[in-house]
Amino acid sequence: MHTFQVTRRFERDRKQLTPESRARFQPVITGQFVPDLARGVFRAGLKVTGVQAAPGVSEMTWAPDGRATYYYRPGQQAGEPHLIWRRLGTHDIFPEP
Repeated sequence: MHTFQVTRRFERDRKQLTPESRARFQPVITGQFVPDLARGVFRAGLKVTGVQAAPGVSEMTWAPDGRATYYYRPGQQAGEPHLIWRRLGTHDIFPEP
């Protein structure tokens, strides 16, 4: 089972989302991202990729213009991923992913 934490910036970003966007994000995480993380393969629709400008940081798509960035905790144990969610929002988050 994976564990996660969020940065203060992620929490600020989350609070700035519209209620509709917040409501859309959570089901994608619990219904798609978490099961895919457990399987070790992400579905194409999530578009999980590395962020070119930030080595070690990945992004996922949760809406047509909805993005979230994260990285794996350094020194994680095999089979027990621990994610640190960094940013949440639109493409506007990429100058500081």
